[in-house]
Amino acid sequence: MFTGIVREKGRVVSAALNGDGRSLVLRIAAPQTAAQTSLGDSVSVAGCCLTAVGADDGELAFEAVPESLARTTLAELGEGVEVNLESALRAGEPLGGHYVQGHVDGVGRVRSLEPDGDGARLLLDVPAEILRYCVEKGSLAVDGVSLTIAALDERGVGIALVPHTLLETTLSGLQAGDAVNLEADVLAKYVERLAQR
Repeated sequence: MFTGIVREKGRVVSAALNGDGRSLVLRIAAPQTAAQTSLGDSVSVAGCCLTAVGADDGELAFEAVPESLARTTLAELGEGVEVNLESALRAGEPLGGHYVQGHVDGVGRVRSLEPDGDGARLLLDVPAEILRYCVEKGSLAVDGVSLTIAALDERGVGIALVPHTLLETTLSGLQAGDAVNLEADVLAKYVERLAQR
């Protein structure tokens, strides 16, 4: 479980398919996160919950399985790319964002990112199967960042980004057409499921 509050931007050192070509082995330079991560710990990498298979010398190692590669943008990562990182929530820590599982629902596309005062306005095209869980002033995780939906239309959502979010996450580098990992608020999914019974 995560909060969607990014603690560090890591940099991909390497991204290579393993021997059978089905899984992707990632090495990410992230001194702060690596220092507090043990083998087997969960870490949110660009919004995807991955298990650390290595943590040493300021770097983290992960292996992304075919299911993760099919549902996320992880397969597009290459050397030098920055990714949002967050260690799993520990008991007693503040919940500053919203409950984020790291179970990506699908991939959205950036429609635009435009300056808006000191911040920015992000417009995203969101697949219909995710958009149905979006409500104005509700939460949506974008590449692992907990964000509040400011507006909705038939294609997607509009989000107001504050200066701190632009500074501390990878979202400031987004361009039109870029793919982003999306996770709808899990509470909305549970409510829908209960209503169907």
